[in-house]
Amino acid sequence: MTTRDRPAAPPENHAGETSTRSFRVNAAEFPAPRLVPGLHVVATPIGHLGDVTLRALETLAAADLIACEDTRVTRVLTDRYAVRAPLLSYNDHNAAERRPRLLEMLAEGRAVVLVSDAGTPLVSDPGYRLVGEALAAGHRVIPVPGASAMLAALVASGLPSDAFLFAGFLAPKSEARRHRIEELARVPATLIFYESPHRLADCLADLAAVLGDARAGVVARELTKHFEEVVRAPLGDLARTFAARTVKGEIVVLVGPPAEEVTAATDVDAMLRAALRRQPPGRAVAEVARLTGADRKALYERALALKAEITSDGEGR
Repeated sequence: MTTRDRPAAPPENHAGETSTRSFRVNAAEFPAPRLVPGLHVVATPIGHLGDVTLRALETLAAADLIACEDTRVTRVLTDRYAVRAPLLSYNDHNAAERRPRLLEMLAEGRAVVLVSDAGTPLVSDPGYRLVGEALAAGHRVIPVPGASAMLAALVASGLPSDAFLFAGFLAPKSEARRHRIEELARVPATLIFYESPHRLADCLADLAAVLGDARAGVVARELTKHFEEVVRAPLGDLARTFAARTVKGEIVVLVGPPAEEVTAATDVDAMLRAALRRQPPGRAVAEVARLTGADRKALYERALALKAEITSDGEGR
């Protein structure tokens, strides 16, 4: 454990407490009432520090310990609001080592806060294991809602929001990524993914190849920050646009649901085309049959026709 990660002794948080917890907003100081014992899961800003809620600040200030992905990142927030609770890193690399200590503190009746670097914890981070074990041990888990990158992107996207599916990060390699996209192709909802800048162009290319160039897409980047950008276009156009650009920052990719007028046959054709680009007709048919339940004989005949079209277009293997 480094000096940076070593938590200070937790402030006393039991009956008879004499110290006053507080936080500051600009020049005003506010008291932070004592927390009930348990694991408090607190959402933090995804970029703009002004997006933190008053309840989140009260909770952070009153915590016996704040477990965070990177203490340097969370300290920017706590310093901004004069929160003095001790910090301890809790991330993919040290979660197995740190989790027993956090559970021990909960068993002692302490108030432990869990945050991620940005947004709502448990969304693509290791916090869900801590929550699961805390609940299994009989401890309270208290959500403190707030910012979420996927929800911010959804409301800014212009895509249908009555039904949506958050699918996290897609696989880093194309074959596995396309296989997952094929599984999601027929979901009647807006799809939401997180993606890294260096994989964005390849991800968009695979989305367009599997789902079709014309399907609606959105790339939301650096939300709530100075260089915030929301680009709306068909997937094919997005793939070409970002293949020619170098981007940085946090990225959310959204894909609109299949159009109602798109027939099942068209969906199957798209899936067959994508599968045929990666493997022989027999294996492609087996894959699409498993995903759709369609008749294998009919699929095989269609696959041979599509294979001929792909080969004539110069796309064959």
